Amino acid sequence: MEEWLSCLPGLLLGVALSAGSGFRVFIPLLVSNLAAKFGLVSVSENFQWMMSNTTTIVLVAASVVEIASYYIAFIDNLLDAIALPASVVAGTLLTTQFLTIDDPTLQWGLGILAGGGVAGTIQAGTSLIRLGSTKFTGGIGNSFFSTFENILSVGISLISLWIPLIMGILAILLFFWMLKKLFSKKKRATLL
Repeated sequence: MEEWLSCLPGLLLGVALSAGSGFRVFIPLLVSNLAAKFGLVSVSENFQWMMSNTTTIVLVAASVVEIASYYIAFIDNLLDAIALPASVVAGTLLTTQFLTIDDPTLQWGLGILAGGGVAGTIQAGTSLIRLGSTKFTGGIGNSFFSTFENILSVGISLISLWIPLIMGILAILLFFWMLKKLFSKKKRATLL
């Protein structure tokens, strides 16, 4: 029981950062990279590569390209198709790196279920919003949603470092809210 309690802060931090990767894939990875480099958070031993200079350079470049690409009309919708599996992978990495569990099966299993699940669900919800925006505004409103998603991703990622417990709980609540919205849309679509 004590081992589980010691893993809880890392799990909640990972889940909170994973929620941010549901909005933008690379920003939370970059924030966790920089936080680990500056000693604000600690990562498990097999994730020391997340603190390397090469990883920082790659994540900065990927973040800039991702942010800029979401401001190009209709390209943003294509990116959403790529972002869904990428956000699941990012959420899995974000959660797994903070879990100090000796059993790799349990460490990666929790990372996939908690981090990947939260990131993928939020990304699916934002993709649906963007599709609706494209449909109703001809893509003009998408830049507004892109800016809002950028702010959410950066805000969630930065706040998660200082208050992982609250952000982790909020991320879980956001996950269930998005899941409810996704299933209610599917039910309405099958009823029509």
